[in-house]
Amino acid sequence: MAPAGDLEFDRARLRDFIDAHPRLFVLTGAGCSTDSGIPDYRDTNGGWKRPQPVTYQAFMGEKATRQRYWARSLVGWRRFGRARPNATHHALARLEQQGRLTTLLTQNVDGLHQAAGHRDVIDLHGRLNEVRCMGCTARLPRDTFQQALVELNPAWALLDAGDAPDGDADLDGRDFSAFDVPPCPHCGGILKPDVVFFGENVPRDRVDAAITSLNNADAMLVVGSSLMVFSGYRFAAAAAREGKPIAAVNLGTTRADPLLSLKIEQSCADTLACVP
Repeated sequence: MAPAGDLEFDRARLRDFIDAHPRLFVLTGAGCSTDSGIPDYRDTNGGWKRPQPVTYQAFMGEKATRQRYWARSLVGWRRFGRARPNATHHALARLEQQGRLTTLLTQNVDGLHQAAGHRDVIDLHGRLNEVRCMGCTARLPRDTFQQALVELNPAWALLDAGDAPDGDADLDGRDFSAFDVPPCPHCGGILKPDVVFFGENVPRDRVDAAITSLNNADAMLVVGSSLMVFSGYRFAAAAAREGKPIAAVNLGTTRADPLLSLKIEQSCADTLACVP
């Protein structure tokens, strides 16, 4: 037997798992998109690499939090918006084309699975490419809102900073108090990215659709997620209750480690090269 950590051996184990379970429910996380230049939040032990993301309560309740969020997002969006699918996204799209998946559920908000040609995707936490009014619920494209932010804050558009997860940018030490955040053009309400923030509930219809798909699957495959957030972990727990085998490809600890039938600690893209 090849030693643990041997890439070819791990690819073979994953290929055997896929072959043995022709109807997979796939859940993906930030580890899928790191090869596209989008950093992840957690280290190999499942801990935070950086301060925790903004909470829904702070964003909605504090003007200063909204100024800081949108200033950082203005700078970060330039690169985030140009991110392209990598080999992991393309491999999972091939599995769908082969009829091997029931649904792909992603915790990511970058839309890269769809950009790779994946059709049946549930965006559990929403998508960053839209902005939603919290008053009248009107939506507008993020690119349109980016233009409005730049027009009101031209000096900020000249800044650059290191990439951070989910279109954020590191601008620590700056004064955000003069940053101008435009209101909803329809009702004057607060505009928020159309994603689920920490402290905010995942829409029930997404959870129900994912559970229905999981019920129709014969196994679960986790790709690039530590499952530390309950909104993702709940699906592994549900699969385990139903006796469905669970495999995970993730660099480091996952919250579901005790539930796994197969654990592969390799790069997602390298491991999923086993998908023809």
